[in-house]
Amino acid sequence: MSQFAVQHVNPTIRRVTFTNPPFNVVGADTVAELSQVLDDLSRDEQARVVIFDSGTPEYFYNHADLAQFPEFVAQTGPDLTPLFLDVAQRLAGAPFVSIAAIRGRTRGGGAELMLAFDLRYASREEAIFGQPEVGTGLVPAGGGGDRLPRLVGRDRALEVLLTSQDYDADRAERYGWITRAVPDSELDAFVDALAERIARFDRQSVLGVKAQINRATLPPEADLRVSWAEFTGAVSWPGFQARGPVFGQLFAEFGAEEVERNLGHYLGVASERS
Repeated sequence: MSQFAVQHVNPTIRRVTFTNPPFNVVGADTVAELSQVLDDLSRDEQARVVIFDSGTPEYFYNHADLAQFPEFVAQTGPDLTPLFLDVAQRLAGAPFVSIAAIRGRTRGGGAELMLAFDLRYASREEAIFGQPEVGTGLVPAGGGGDRLPRLVGRDRALEVLLTSQDYDADRAERYGWITRAVPDSELDAFVDALAERIARFDRQSVLGVKAQINRATLPPEADLRVSWAEFTGAVSWPGFQARGPVFGQLFAEFGAEEVERNLGHYLGVASERS
């Protein structure tokens, strides 16, 4: 697999590193590969905890790859379920505890995958979060409008989604968007120690608690399907269609690296120019 590397840290802990430079965008190929990774990990009866991190500096899991957008929207899994939804659902219900070690930007579809992890620990200095869909003329597709309100509440979810702004790790922690913000120099050791502690406990008890929490907190699959249908409909909206050329102009004017690093700001610029 070209984008994901799976490391056996010890007999019960795995590490999955996502590397898709330069910006770690999530394409149709990313979703297909991650689906296979989850299949393999779910068959690994020794895996009790899986740490997910990034091999691309300044980016964790980023927004959808616009170059693969039609394939991303169209790809399906079992029973014609949109593959992105299927991957997020399987991740949330996986027979292991998933821990995100977040450095860099995680936005859009990448942020929705982040919401499906069991625990989310972020570098206080390096992590940035955002849901840019409204700023691009869309609505969330894979859980941003369904999982996020259950974590942060209605008003804060509306703020995050309606403004399409970037949020630092301290604000994300206060909102409940992530589990905890940790100083960057301590993040790896913190996540490793937590993974080792959880992996020592009885697997049946750990997964039993995860099942209870999932029942109490996760959105019904039917709601996720409705949101996906709303997203696919939004792809044809005039607002989304109009913003494509504007973002092309911004990339040409300021450079892809600058726009990606400060996407929240440039979404505002795009709205002024649309």
